Amino acid sequence: MAASSTWIDQHVPDQHGQVVVVTGGNGGIGAIAAGALAARGASVVLACRDVARGESAAAAMTGDVRVLPLDLADLDSVRAFPERVGHLDVLVNNAGVMAVPQGTTKDGFELHLGTNFLGPFALTGLLLPQIAQRVVTLSSVMHRRGRIDLDDLNWEQRRYARWGAYAQSKLADLMFARELQRRLAAQGSDVLSVAAHPGIAKTGLTTHTGSRVQGAVLSLSSRVAGHSAGMGALALLLATAGPDVSPGGYYGPTGPGEVRGYPGPAASSTASHDEKVSARLWERAEELTGVRYP
Repeated sequence: MAASSTWIDQHVPDQHGQVVVVTGGNGGIGAIAAGALAARGASVVLACRDVARGESAAAAMTGDVRVLPLDLADLDSVRAFPERVGHLDVLVNNAGVMAVPQGTTKDGFELHLGTNFLGPFALTGLLLPQIAQRVVTLSSVMHRRGRIDLDDLNWEQRRYARWGAYAQSKLADLMFARELQRRLAAQGSDVLSVAAHPGIAKTGLTTHTGSRVQGAVLSLSSRVAGHSAGMGALALLLATAGPDVSPGGYYGPTGPGEVRGYPGPAASSTASHDEKVSARLWERAEELTGVRYP
């Protein structure tokens, strides 16, 4: 962790005066990034489904940290959030689920799509008038295996595949980040949209796949091929607070295969650059969530 702390000192500027909302900031790379931002002076809001876990995480952090309830798998919870938080500078769409068994959100969306993409899409749209500087969305190296099926986003016709569902949601996140930047630029907004991925990092996600064997394999893979959660959080911190990020940029580890290492610009699939599909995905997201961007 010392190397990570040194990197943070060198690359994350003073954050005093900044208000940053981190979804899922009660654990994993979200908690590490939130803690680092608070230690640098930011006022950090941990937006968590489990408020008790959020309060426990906040108590371990140094600085101005508070906890607000937010369940991205429940659009009623998402709609109630903007009034609770007020003005903010940066929204970090970090929370998500990975390779869980087939299920649906409260609103009937496939669990990965609803939690990882549609919830953050709705949250960002509702908060956008309150955001001053930046929206950061967490994707994954697994986006490269994703395919956007606009006619069956919720896996109602296809045979369900948990990794396919996860990959689709993370491809959707990256496409959303880029499409948001295009729309912000078209409106002359100074707000930036940026994406990041943590590589293969040892986080709580590897133990919540719904399969003991799969969780063990993922945990082993993260130890052998990947890096610590602390190192995984660096790309998220770069995207959130780096002074030289590119509009619509995508950042991740720079080691072989982008699975580990210090962060920098990341590669992405051809599909993630498809502007026509991105625009159609945006329209479908507005239809499904009922949230239309200002």
